[in-house]
Amino acid sequence: MRADPDLRLAPAVSAGPDGQRRLWTPLTRRILAVNLTAPVLLVLGLLFLDEYEQTLVATELEALRTQGELIAASVGEGAVVVETATADFPTFTPSGAVRIIDAPTARQLVRRLAELAQLRARLFDRNGSQIVDSRLLLGPGGEVQVVDLPPPDESMLEEIWHRVYDATFGRFAYDNDIEAYVERPGAGAQDYPEVVKALESGEADQRVRRRADRQKILTVAVPVQFYKQVVGVVFVSRDGRNIDARLFAVRGSILAMFGWVLGLTVLTSAYLAGTIARPLRVLAEAAEHVRHGKNRRHPIPDLSGRRDEIGELSAALREMTESLWARLDAIERFAADVAHEIKNPLTSLRSAVETVSRVKDPEQQKRLMGIILDDVTRLDRLISDISDASRLDAELSRAEMEPVSVARLLSALAEVHNASDEPDKATVDLDVAADDPLTVGGIEGRLGQVFRNLIGNAASFSPPKGKITVRGYRDGHAITVEILDQGPGIPAGKERTIFERFYSERPSAEKFGTHSGLGLSISKQIVEAHQGSISAGNRRDGPGARFVVNLPAA
Repeated sequence: MRADPDLRLAPAVSAGPDGQRRLWTPLTRRILAVNLTAPVLLVLGLLFLDEYEQTLVATELEALRTQGELIAASVGEGAVVVETATADFPTFTPSGAVRIIDAPTARQLVRRLAELAQLRARLFDRNGSQIVDSRLLLGPGGEVQVVDLPPPDESMLEEIWHRVYDATFGRFAYDNDIEAYVERPGAGAQDYPEVVKALESGEADQRVRRRADRQKILTVAVPVQFYKQVVGVVFVSRDGRNIDARLFAVRGSILAMFGWVLGLTVLTSAYLAGTIARPLRVLAEAAEHVRHGKNRRHPIPDLSGRRDEIGELSAALREMTESLWARLDAIERFAADVAHEIKNPLTSLRSAVETVSRVKDPEQQKRLMGIILDDVTRLDRLISDISDASRLDAELSRAEMEPVSVARLLSALAEVHNASDEPDKATVDLDVAADDPLTVGGIEGRLGQVFRNLIGNAASFSPPKGKITVRGYRDGHAITVEILDQGPGIPAGKERTIFERFYSERPSAEKFGTHSGLGLSISKQIVEAHQGSISAGNRRDGPGARFVVNLPAA
């Protein structure tokens, strides 16, 4: 069956508990979750830009400080006057005069410079009283406070996005624990610690606060000096709108990029799941059909053309299914052969039992009892061999392979065979190199059974006082054992048939029923379980059969 090309491109589809086809299978969801983990964690880490925000705040404070120093220097140069010391101004110079800030001049300087720098500037005198506020303008009706207008109206989508942004990232800002900014009417220097510090130490100080609307306020207090004498403090402030706008723009770009990555990840995950989940589902359904089917009309799809793990799984399932069917066929044939082989001695036994009850001649009864005994012996041997053959597969699958010296094993079998005191029995001539143990990996008992069967088979066909040659040698990466006899050889065309179950081609002089016909079949099964091979043929140097066993060398 050819691979279905649609299996590689179609999305993963699975049947749910109600039998309906589902697009997002559990495997698809897992693949999507795994693929999204890295970009989601990355974007979350990028969105919480604490270090970037701190850098922006530090940069803004530095710029604000520079602007405050420029305003303070301008006030110190152009708005400080020298007056005679009074009770209100007791700070004397060596000449007996005091330096004070000229309010009208300072007001013009501060307001003009604050407008150019786009910030709010306040000026406090040496006593801590506020004398200038760039947000307060003098008009015919008194002071007028200048308030920045809100940005133009946003669209509904922009407004929703800003609300979501404020509700999420605004709550997780790094400086949520900073002090609140409170502005009181008629506030003096004592309401701002940085102003007090600048008046007392003559050094600039800065703070970051947050208003009730969560807007950051950056403030810097810079002393106004005249010949190193502190005569006042310039207090400049600016909201964090620029910082928030930059953070908003960066996070918006990150989220926009994440949107593209998210879409691409979803598509690639769906494609990846389609190339994995759907073929697996097809293979699972085919396996279910094989399990519930009664014949071979439901083959496993051939996806080996994919050249990946699923292709390998498809090939393995196909091989496993074919092996399963072959095993089932072998079991059926074995059961039929067993029934047939057992039926013959049972029929003979039944006939002899029925006849012996009617025969009065002692000699005939004796012969019938001999037949009964032979049939019982044949049944016992047959059942024993069948039991051994039926347990062989399970035993070979569970047994642990160990190093086995074939040379030592053949030597022991030859010694045992030659130790028999039968005068006309064929002898074994062993031809094995003394310096090579011919080690293989296997089960010693079962390999001994193979060589014992082959030697016994050769002995049964050998003439009286014949010779059985057993050779063992290394052939590349294999160990080869040859067993040659001097018997009549194998009939033409039967070289493979003799390894079939219950096939028996015995010598004419041998008593019927002595062998069950399973010996060579069991030997072949054992050798193949050891990843080896066994073959039979006739000798070329004279009469006799030749059996060859090849086993992988350890």
